[in-house]
Amino acid sequence: MANSKHPTIQLSKALYTSSRLLIQQIQTHLNEFGLTYPQFLALSILWEEDGLKVHELGNRMSLDSGTLTPLLKKLESQNLLKRKRGEADERTVTINLTYPGKSLQSKVMGSISTMEEDFASRMGKQTDELLSAAGEYLEKLKSIKS
Repeated sequence: MANSKHPTIQLSKALYTSSRLLIQQIQTHLNEFGLTYPQFLALSILWEEDGLKVHELGNRMSLDSGTLTPLLKKLESQNLLKRKRGEADERTVTINLTYPGKSLQSKVMGSISTMEEDFASRMGKQTDELLSAAGEYLEKLKSIKS
């Protein structure tokens, strides 16, 4: 069977390759801060809304606690965040950024903004259009996830 008969597979290949290439570009800016891309994603979510529960962050990143916990432990060992068990329910763990974790935002985003400017000049409105379409597609995928 020809691949053109399978647009979902073609799309998955294009998204996978595009994602890898884009993450590599971002990672070059994260290296100077000692961050991996998944760590950056977690921090970027916490920069938008500090004080999330572990399961809330996991939902936003589509990661289970077995994958998320080592990532959070590493960020905690770097003094970028603190995890605190709930007093009423010890099963709940809240994540709060530390001062170094909060102050890292301007440094990281400042570094990434140079890449953003370059991409904007090269890609024009295409990034915004793709972002909108990808967001809609992601929501539909989440709704059919079994």
